[in-house]
Amino acid sequence: MNEYAILHIPDSRFCFEAEEKELVIRLRMAREDERADVSLVYACKYDFTFERQRKKMQICYSDRLYHYYEIKMKLTDVRFAYIFEIEEEGETFYYSEDGVSKTYNFEEGFYNFFQMPYLNSNDRMEVVDWMRSAVFYQIFIDRFRQGDLKKPQDYINMKWGDIPTPKSFAGGDLKGITEKLDYIRGLGVNALYLTPVFSSISNHKYDISDYMEVDPQFGTKEDLFRLVDTAHEKGIRVVLDAVFNHCSMNMRQFQDVLKKGKKSRYYDWFLIEGDYPDPEKMNYECFAACNYMPKLNTANPEVQEFLIDIALYWIREAGIDGWRLDVSDEVSHDFWRRFRKAVKAENPNCVIIGENWHDAYPYLMGDQYDSIMNYSFTKACLDYFAKGVFSAKEMADKLNGNLMRNYEQVNFMMLNLLDSHDTHRFFTEVKKDKKKLLAALALEMIFPGAPCIYYGTEICMEGGYDPDSRRCFSWEEKDWDMEVMNEIKRLTALRKNSVLQYGSVSVTAEDEMLCVKRHWQKKDVVLWINLTEKEKFVEKEPIEAEGYLILENSEK
Repeated sequence: MNEYAILHIPDSRFCFEAEEKELVIRLRMAREDERADVSLVYACKYDFTFERQRKKMQICYSDRLYHYYEIKMKLTDVRFAYIFEIEEEGETFYYSEDGVSKTYNFEEGFYNFFQMPYLNSNDRMEVVDWMRSAVFYQIFIDRFRQGDLKKPQDYINMKWGDIPTPKSFAGGDLKGITEKLDYIRGLGVNALYLTPVFSSISNHKYDISDYMEVDPQFGTKEDLFRLVDTAHEKGIRVVLDAVFNHCSMNMRQFQDVLKKGKKSRYYDWFLIEGDYPDPEKMNYECFAACNYMPKLNTANPEVQEFLIDIALYWIREAGIDGWRLDVSDEVSHDFWRRFRKAVKAENPNCVIIGENWHDAYPYLMGDQYDSIMNYSFTKACLDYFAKGVFSAKEMADKLNGNLMRNYEQVNFMMLNLLDSHDTHRFFTEVKKDKKKLLAALALEMIFPGAPCIYYGTEICMEGGYDPDSRRCFSWEEKDWDMEVMNEIKRLTALRKNSVLQYGSVSVTAEDEMLCVKRHWQKKDVVLWINLTEKEKFVEKEPIEAEGYLILENSEK
């Protein structure tokens, strides 16, 4: 038995309360030890010496190196103690805080058993319930649609539909989105994620000069309020983009520091070396290497209060349903903890989604974000569907490994995406293969988490890296591929199924096919994806669509 591979950590992603008094316990073991029988030996921590029970654990997930055994325990006494009993090739081993041993002294277990000393309800991470059925649609506002034809047009410097440059302005606005909400809802979408709406000199608005005003190119506060209210009437949630890592050098507070240096009351709002910030020398921290985007000092309590007030203002005034947090992994944990408490106190159903491109577990332990933009899912889909780097087995291993990074609650709230304004268009990456596009979208709909469709995917929009991924939406319906659009509508409709909202997941590879199975209350939804050149058969009668198979049955 490979002892080096065995891992369990109490009060972590290996042991957490998923629902009230329901404890999820995971044990990691090496894949070569898959014949091992693992049991959980447990009791109330005060009864462990005398009254123990035993339940067998099952392998629920497997990645390239490990199997993950999991069990869910519904507790009556929330003072829980446990160890693992492992049987392999006729030998019995025990795994406790002291590691692996051939014997275990239960009479002295209070020294070294694993424990969850007490399940406090306010420590449990709750699922934002509407995220279970959410289907997101991300819109880069300047390129979706212009609705206000009476606004000043002098800033628009590109013809609608031309290939954009970093400095292009096409004229899209909030009114244009509001006027197309029926179209968006018709896609099966029930949540919007909008790139920043606040005052900025750029087309993308990630360099914000005034967080309390809507950019005039996009409209007014009233236009934003109208968009949110109309979306809500149509059953669509709205999530805005919070750029709290950095701001524009045009922001009033930074301009004050440029003029007064250390004498400015805002000097400590930024991270500056020297008496004055010097854009040419770049003696202050900024986003990437952009001197026009100075980094905010989010360790400063005044900055924290300033940003939290902004977040709460738009929740109260506009009634938004959540925040997507730009460059959130460069912002202090301390700030995000304060931010979460304030936001959840204002509206517990307001979702908090970080932009972390990597394993974000330190931010996803219930005290900071609800989830992240799942770029690890994006990369896996590119490797499987576009680049052919992954076989079906390797794809299954990768997806399982991703799931094991986080609590179950987080997995239900992950924002799963194939592409965004920061990536190449997925349709271009799969070389305009519509079957692969639909197969990937099917996986996105079936996999735990909230799928996010980047605007234009439904009409097979193409595009390379930024800014090419930010092309204008074509409203010429004669150019649309209605077969693809209708298939996407059929896929989004699946999200209404409670199996996909609450069900457990199994990701495996069988006969060179990727198989994703969701199970809930004796019902299953199963997705098979075959990327080989061979014709494959499955046992159940499939509902067939180009490039993928979806099976549904009512049997266990």
